[in-house]
Amino acid sequence: MLLLAFDTATPAITSAVCEAGDDGVRIRAAASTVDARRHGELLSPQIAEVMAQAGAAFTDLTHIAVGIGPGPYTGLRVGLATAHALAETLGIACHGVASLDAIACASGREEPFIAATDARRKEVFWARYADARTRTGEIAVDRPVAVDTEGLPLIGHGAHLYADVFGPQAADAEPRYPTAEALGGLALRRLVAGEELDGPRPLYLRRPDAAEPGVPKKVRQWQAT
Repeated sequence: MLLLAFDTATPAITSAVCEAGDDGVRIRAAASTVDARRHGELLSPQIAEVMAQAGAAFTDLTHIAVGIGPGPYTGLRVGLATAHALAETLGIACHGVASLDAIACASGREEPFIAATDARRKEVFWARYADARTRTGEIAVDRPVAVDTEGLPLIGHGAHLYADVFGPQAADAEPRYPTAEALGGLALRRLVAGEELDGPRPLYLRRPDAAEPGVPKKVRQWQAT
């Protein structure tokens, strides 16, 4: 299996070419850039770069894995739209992986912890993990003060941003962002194990800011008396 993985659900734009073989998962090439405002500009050239470094043609790919968030819609949709376009053009399967799961996997931790990313609006997306590959509950969105850490260590940019709430240890909450190496490796291991992966659909945890307008209010005309 040769898989192209990428994620744009956080300020990090990250891509990797990963291969599954008899000896496990091998990362053939990877690249990451942190720039919250240039997802659309940077993703396609970065993908081309890692494909070239891996010595692979797009027709060699058998799968695509993309980060599905949760994350700000503007950045998230860049990765998802690119994944759908590539998968449809190449006629290959496209899978989704929660971006928090990729952060957790990149940590390599073997003990319980919490991963958190910035959800804006002074909130964080967060989830608990038993270890780097095992999430123990659903991903949630809350204000930092509402997150019961149960004394667990934290990783991720969300933890770093609110170290004043989570405690001094959160200031060095590494890794802060998902990596495509971790995302792709996680996807390949699940595929090899015969596990079902998420679809390439955005993981939304709250209503969008935009809403359909309601029925216009009647305007009572002023009449002189």
